[in-house]
Amino acid sequence: MQLIRSLIFNIFLYVGLITIFILAIPTLFLPSQFTIFFGRLSAKYIVLILRIILNTKVIFHGIENLKKVDNYFIASAHQSMFETFALQIPLEGPIFILKRELLNIPLFGWYLRKIGSIAIVREITTKENLNFFDKVKEKIEKCKRPLLIFPQGTRVKFDEQPPFKKGIGRIYKTLNLPCIPVALNTGKVWPKRSFMKYPGDIHISFLEPIMPGKDSEEFIKDVENKIYTEIKKF
Repeated sequence: MQLIRSLIFNIFLYVGLITIFILAIPTLFLPSQFTIFFGRLSAKYIVLILRIILNTKVIFHGIENLKKVDNYFIASAHQSMFETFALQIPLEGPIFILKRELLNIPLFGWYLRKIGSIAIVREITTKENLNFFDKVKEKIEKCKRPLLIFPQGTRVKFDEQPPFKKGIGRIYKTLNLPCIPVALNTGKVWPKRSFMKYPGDIHISFLEPIMPGKDSEEFIKDVENKIYTEIKKF
C-alpha cells in the first residue's frame, strides 16, 4: 500500500513541478519576484499533495521567531529535497547557498540563478577566501532578502548528526546578523535518494535567534547544538 502511495505521489510531484516550471518560463525575462512567486507556488503544491496522497501534514513551529529581528539569516538542517521548497513559504524569497551543480539543471537551475542563488565553490569555501564571503554580504545587503544555508553541507539521514561546515561561522561573522536555526524531521517522511515516502507529519521549527557577537567556533557549536537538540524531540 505504501509503495502504491509513493508511486502516485511521485507521479503527481514530478508532473506538477514540470508543469509549474514550464508555466514559469516567462518569469526568466521579468523581475525576480515573479520567479519567487512560482517557487512558493511549487512549495504549496507539494504541501497539498503530501496532505491529499500521503495524509501528511506540514507543521511550521516558531514562526514568531522570524519577527523578533528585522534582518537575519537562516541555518537549516537538511534531510530532504522537500525543505528547499517548503522554506520558501514562510521566508518569502530566501537566497540559497547551494552546490554549483544545481545551477546547471535545465529550468530548475535557471530559476535558481534568476532568484540570486549563490553557488558554493568548494575550494574557495575550504580556503575561507574573503572575497567569496564579501560577495555574499554584498548580495544580501543589496536585495534585502534572507540568506538560507544548509550548514551540514548535504542532505543527511534523520538520525545522522555530522558536524557543521566551518563556512557557516565565516558567514555569521561576515554578515554580522542574527541567525535563526531551523530543525526539521523531513528525513522521516521523505528520505534522501529514496523513492519511498513514509507516513508521519513533517515538523519544521524556527528556533530562537542567535545574536551576532559570538566567536565563530562558539557560534558553530551553539547553532549545531540547538538544531540537533530540537531534532531529537521529533
